[in-house]
Amino acid sequence: MRPEILNPLFTEVEALKGVGPQLAKLLKKLGISRVVDLLYHLPTGAIERMRAPAASAALLGRNVILDLKPFEVRESRSGRGPMRVFASDGDGNTISLIYFNNPGWAKRSLPIGQQRTVSGKLEAYGDEWQIIHPEVTEPGKGPQPAIREPVYPLTEGLTNRRVGELVREALERAPELPEWVEPGLLSRDGWGAWRGSLALIHREPSADTARKRLAYDEIFANQLALLLLRQSQRRHRTAPLPGTGELTAKLRLPYQLTGAQRRVIEEIRGDMAQSAPMLRLLQGDVGSGKTLVAVLAMLAAVESGAQAALLAPTEILARQHHATLLGQLDSIGVRVAILTGREKGRARDSVLMGLADGSVDVLVGTHAIFQEKVAYKKLGLAVVDEQHRFGVSQRLLLASKAEHPPHLLVMTATPIPRTLTLTQYGEMDVSRIDEMPPGRSPVETRVISEEKLSDVVDALGRHIAAGGQAYWVCPLVEESEKSDAAAAEERARVLKARFGEDKVGLVHGRMKGPDKDAVMARFAGGDLAVLVATTVIEVGVDVPNATLMIVEGAERFGLAQLHQLRGRVGRGTGKSTCLLIRGATLTDVGRARLALMRETNDGFRIAEEDLRLRGPGEILGTRQSGEEAFRAATAELVAELAPIAQSDALLLLDRDGGLAGPRGQAARICLYLFERDQAVGLLRSG
Repeated sequence: MRPEILNPLFTEVEALKGVGPQLAKLLKKLGISRVVDLLYHLPTGAIERMRAPAASAALLGRNVILDLKPFEVRESRSGRGPMRVFASDGDGNTISLIYFNNPGWAKRSLPIGQQRTVSGKLEAYGDEWQIIHPEVTEPGKGPQPAIREPVYPLTEGLTNRRVGELVREALERAPELPEWVEPGLLSRDGWGAWRGSLALIHREPSADTARKRLAYDEIFANQLALLLLRQSQRRHRTAPLPGTGELTAKLRLPYQLTGAQRRVIEEIRGDMAQSAPMLRLLQGDVGSGKTLVAVLAMLAAVESGAQAALLAPTEILARQHHATLLGQLDSIGVRVAILTGREKGRARDSVLMGLADGSVDVLVGTHAIFQEKVAYKKLGLAVVDEQHRFGVSQRLLLASKAEHPPHLLVMTATPIPRTLTLTQYGEMDVSRIDEMPPGRSPVETRVISEEKLSDVVDALGRHIAAGGQAYWVCPLVEESEKSDAAAAEERARVLKARFGEDKVGLVHGRMKGPDKDAVMARFAGGDLAVLVATTVIEVGVDVPNATLMIVEGAERFGLAQLHQLRGRVGRGTGKSTCLLIRGATLTDVGRARLALMRETNDGFRIAEEDLRLRGPGEILGTRQSGEEAFRAATAELVAELAPIAQSDALLLLDRDGGLAGPRGQAARICLYLFERDQAVGLLRSG
């Protein structure tokens, strides 16, 4: 149960003065629904204002606070132009106050002949001095403009001043919390207490020491939760699965294993032979042969008399894995089944029965395979493919389902920077496949302006005429599957008109599973020459004859996503090309991203750069499922503080009496504050 001291922080924002349904709706757009969200809605900078008795040329370009008396209102005749209120200052200078909308409010706020305090940026326009959209207050009534005011991220309809007022009220409700940071660390870095640091950062956004302290708190909660998860897992005992090598010997491998694959298999088999459950993260770049490593791990489980389950993030990928495993394992007597949301009736019952009586050796599926109704006779190994859809919360759920938790192998083709490995998989041992199988040639990458779109379509025509296949990925229009689907539908319509209805297929996230699979099967079988898609094809789709990838609106994608998409080609022996079509306007970050894609095929280098350019919350191209992104910690602070926080969390558990001692009690509050309560539950149940 959440400690009582935190209750004021987890109150809904409606409890604050003047927050009704309308304001609550605006705050929700900023991710603010509780008092604690307001406290961590940190300012990005500050406005400095100058209080002056009158305007002067020396103040041009500065934010000023002036006492003015309006003497004339001039409205635009057409109703489309700005409204001007002319006002005079103490020295008789005329300042034009300009409003582009809401003239009614401006008239009410600036009555003719009555003095008002006005704040905003003083600018020259020809011979005129003006302030555009100034803030207006009545002298001596209500809060006056501040000389220094923090600037907050806003949404339309919400002013900076209103957010500031709400933050001040939230701070008044914030209790003094007991200290969870190790005392030596506090004094060494000169950090203040939690509440004082929050108050300081909202007052002085550039207070680096306060920001560092707040970033450390959330990184520390994260590290402690992961260590508790590891401790809890290690305390459990499970069946060792050493394997006999009998089935592995019968397996017909598609190619010789690389040195990196052999090393990783040794590490995994070493873990599985222990009675402490394996917790291993397997990182391998696109096409490095992770699936084969997973197959060998699953065979070790089956050889030891246990079952294995392979969890895929999407139905497309689950069906593809199922087809691959059937082809490899059926002939050596290993029984493989599939279970997704689509298996119904008898087919589903038959799989469930096979799992319960042990006649199914390997189960492939989506999240459906860990639902309550799915009972295994002896689940020994769980393999999770594409971990970024399977966060800490889901790993905790999996750990809590079995009396003897299975060995866990988590795989990713999105290389994760070392820093993030520590913050998101700190409870796991890490293996890396850092070598490519022989015969895979690097994909040539070119960046092309959207002005040359017709040339790209012509090149696609030549590619098709030569018997090639291609992907065309449509841009992320906004955070809405609907609009992404619309962009893909329009592109498919244009390409069908050019190349024929029977040559072009379309898949997007809003299509039903069977329809999606049918199109994918036609593309994989060579019936379709072009597959138009949204990012549903980002992970795992394997069509060796497809040697051209076209990504439209490439600057809108993250580096990790672009790298994943490029990895869909170059899977056969033919030379492969990736064309990144960019928009007319490019930010510096967008330019840097595309230049790096052109320069390197190394996923690990791309991942490190992606972290630097985009920050940890967005690194995986999708927000962590079930994970909070850090709110105070930037990418740089995560890199700097995560190792320190991990050492401090270890110190707490090993030397300072765990969560039972005085600092441990404070750390428990820290876990609840950052909503890592599952870790506390684990401690109790373990």
